[in-house]
Amino acid sequence: MSDPVFSAADSQASTLYLPPGSWTTVLDCLCAHFKAISREQWLDRMARGRVLDAQGAPIAPALAYREGLRIHYFREVPNETPIPVVESILYADEHLVVADKPHFLPVTPAGEYVEQTLLRRLIRRLDNPDLVPLHRIDRHTAGLVLFSTNKQTRSAYQSLFPTRKIDKRYEAIAAALPGVDFPLLHKTRLIEGEPFFRMQEGPGASNTETRIEVCEQNGDLWRYGLYPVTGKKHQLRVHMAALGAGICNDPFYPEVIKDAVDDYTRPLKLLAQGLRFIDPLSGEPRSFESQIKLGW
Repeated sequence: MSDPVFSAADSQASTLYLPPGSWTTVLDCLCAHFKAISREQWLDRMARGRVLDAQGAPIAPALAYREGLRIHYFREVPNETPIPVVESILYADEHLVVADKPHFLPVTPAGEYVEQTLLRRLIRRLDNPDLVPLHRIDRHTAGLVLFSTNKQTRSAYQSLFPTRKIDKRYEAIAAALPGVDFPLLHKTRLIEGEPFFRMQEGPGASNTETRIEVCEQNGDLWRYGLYPVTGKKHQLRVHMAALGAGICNDPFYPEVIKDAVDDYTRPLKLLAQGLRFIDPLSGEPRSFESQIKLGW
């Protein structure tokens, strides 16, 4: 019988190639590499089959260390706090799932969020460990996220994004900008900012573009339509803040709100509202719209 092939876990597990060292076992190496995780925790994960070799088979605590050995492990956060929001599935077929993500829910595991993510919830809900998000939106942003359900056709859909063959429409509520002529094409260079999780505009050739229009006016607040040509981290949030209209309830822009905690009554007023593209398999036009509404 041939060895099992590591496949289904690749969208859920993290991968580590063992670094140089003088450890006796893989367990010893993991304990030294991840100092915040105790030896007892690693033993417990191994006993539950949550640490795997390159073929996807569970490893034993006594497995000998070897530099460069590929190990897959499942991140776990003890006592992970539930996020009291519910996602929706707007469409599903043998190739695609279109999810409507609520505010505050991360798309993929990161930091303190593992099970409380859109990806993990959909994997459990659809019983499909091969689900992979085709793009990302911020945890604070709500709206549409596309997932690939089929490894055989995944690359066809993934190619829509770097080749800019998918039209994305966002909505945002922010301060009125009566002195600006709209529609506007905002082109700037985004670079890493401070603190580490922020972006900022900097000198040099532009690497981001956003088309901005006004959809509705309501006194001091306007509803904007945002059409990102590029897809850099926090692009829309930075662009709006740079124009002088930071998106309502943004904890990062224009200034970081210190010690901010999630306030489910005050979500970021940013929504990934629409997606349009020509299906790369069928050649048919596809269009999806979020059912989430941004209130004033």
